[in-house]
Amino acid sequence: MHMRISPCEGIDAEITVPGDKSISHRALMIGAIANGKTQIRNFLDSDDTSATMEILRAMGIEIERKENEVIVEGKGLYGLSEPESVLDARNSGTTMRLLLGLLAAQSFYAVITGDESLRKRPMKRVIEPLSKMGSQFFGRQGGSLAPITVIGNQNLRPVTYRTPVASAQVKSAILLAGLYADGDTTVIEPAKSRDHTERMLRCFGAQVYEEGTSVTIHGIANKLEAKEIFVPGDISSAAFFIVAGLITKGSKLVIKDVGLNPTRTGILTALREMGGDISVVNERIINYEPVGDLIVRSSELKGIEIKSDTIPLLIDEIPILAIAASQASGKTSIRDAQELRYKETDRIRAIATELRRLGVEIEERQDGFDVVGRQEIKGNCTCESYKDHRIAMSLAIAGLIAQEPIEINDFECVNISFPNFAAILNSFYG
Repeated sequence: MHMRISPCEGIDAEITVPGDKSISHRALMIGAIANGKTQIRNFLDSDDTSATMEILRAMGIEIERKENEVIVEGKGLYGLSEPESVLDARNSGTTMRLLLGLLAAQSFYAVITGDESLRKRPMKRVIEPLSKMGSQFFGRQGGSLAPITVIGNQNLRPVTYRTPVASAQVKSAILLAGLYADGDTTVIEPAKSRDHTERMLRCFGAQVYEEGTSVTIHGIANKLEAKEIFVPGDISSAAFFIVAGLITKGSKLVIKDVGLNPTRTGILTALREMGGDISVVNERIINYEPVGDLIVRSSELKGIEIKSDTIPLLIDEIPILAIAASQASGKTSIRDAQELRYKETDRIRAIATELRRLGVEIEERQDGFDVVGRQEIKGNCTCESYKDHRIAMSLAIAGLIAQEPIEINDFECVNISFPNFAAILNSFYG
């Protein structure tokens, strides 16, 4: 599917963005191993979360959908059953990595795979600590790539594990397996990654303790009880429209009910440092997660440097940050973001290639890029999405301020995280 984007005169709108993808995944998984009926409101209906849902159903969990609400009939920690066929995580790295943690603790055999993109993404960083806990894994290239066979073990050993990189997916897989270990399992990261799993586990009744970049879960004693969960708007999805509001002249945009977890608001910090006019109102806490409404006004942006410990707090937002950087005065530098080369596509290469296609000068580096603004986005071209939802949506926002319309190939990939993105975008043209 092609998407054609025309220049926009200005944005004056109030919108909501889909429920947080990370929280939706975790509510499904933890709800499945809790006791009783978990009700999830504002659930993100997307390709990725659908993959998690279908895998849980394949292991005997009843899940009912009602519009944007989902009911999970939890069967307790030991209620999952052996699947009859191969489990398909599709394009979802979160699904595969977190489920490896759950599968590690089961008493059955399972095989999990994904689409062509996911089968190229490294799983060794998850498999290594889970193997130390007593599970067995077999995969391609020495166990690093899917399809992966898991021989689970309900008598896992607790571990203390230092992760080589800050990764919420790795940490979450270990913590989920740690629920089944006899003792305390601790994950120590070089920097703090997003903490939705810790908050969600605590909400369901698990004993989770945090100190600095260290997280400990107390195993076996945990009995998870079903909850009613409200999923806040996904700040990673909101980021595209936050940048749209900042760089489109004469704009004022209100984004309601956005998740403001401090391990996810690096994008707000960075955009404010660039001079972005972003305010938060109606702040509150729901299910241990902070939520609020954002008011965004068009702003004169300036270049900044983003590196080291800041990167894990906005790793998913770097593609849209590149679009903001093209409209900022001075140089914006991204460093220490080599992780981006191992996402759905090599996002550093994709960003550099497509911005150049739009007429923007960008210097690609191994761990990031440099953009010197402010530059005109020329348009009148066809861009590639690389079937990566974040690249596709970032290019669409660039199209709002291009001099001429642009087309984006394979735009249907946005359904992975934001099925109604195009509808919201089209509403800006009034």
